[in-house]
Amino acid sequence: MKQNRDQKCPVSQRNSSFPQTGRKPGCSSWGMAVNVYSTSITQETMSRHDIIAWVNDIVSLNYTKVEQLCSGAAYCQFMDMLFPGCISLKKVKFQAKLEHEYIHNFKLLQASFKRMNVDKVIPVEKLVKGRFQDNLDFIQWFKKFYDANYDGKEYDPVEARQGQDAIPPPDPGEQIFNLPKKSHHANSPTAGAAKSSPAAKPGSTPSRPSSAKRASSSGSASRSDKDLETQVIHLNEQEGHTEEPEAEEQAHDQQPPQQEEY
Repeated sequence: MKQNRDQKCPVSQRNSSFPQTGRKPGCSSWGMAVNVYSTSITQETMSRHDIIAWVNDIVSLNYTKVEQLCSGAAYCQFMDMLFPGCISLKKVKFQAKLEHEYIHNFKLLQASFKRMNVDKVIPVEKLVKGRFQDNLDFIQWFKKFYDANYDGKEYDPVEARQGQDAIPPPDPGEQIFNLPKKSHHANSPTAGAAKSSPAAKPGSTPSRPSSAKRASSSGSASRSDKDLETQVIHLNEQEGHTEEPEAEEQAHDQQPPQQEEY
């Protein structure tokens, strides 16, 4: 069977570019990919800006950050470009925005790796989190894998997507910072008291009593003084009334006794 397949679809034809419509089913699925391994000696990396520019140029995307590769859609299209027929782009979610959609795309990528005998283990759990270093390391490896397996055939990524809009996934950092902020004082027991009695602004001085308040306070003080005076006078009058009878009694006692006439 293998010999018959090779006769029907020789290696030269499998490496040549097939039109997007009317592909010969099965011909592009056979063969093995060239595996690449990154070591400290052979490691030659591109900058983050250069690697994103390369991705956008090859598969016609509009990514702005390495973290946006966490959706896995770009890798799926790369595999369709390198090995036509090894993956179905109709199943790829090019508008993925959620983590479970990213995982779906990476499962398709894993299946294409297995079909093409690619030894690389895809760290799906790390990549879908959208962390910069994890996604940078993987795209650096994939660039070397692409260079080792690309044969120079022409490829139209927009036509291959068959009308699907390839919208860049949201930046994971923006997703975190745009979350609604919860009020820390909403559930605190002193929240009601803080609302009912607003705290004074820092740097502000306490308000001084107005002239009307000062006038009313001074008026009340003068009235209290007058009341005290009247009370004192009233007490003095009472003491004077009590002293007059006592003086009369004393004067009567001091008078010499009158002699009685016989």
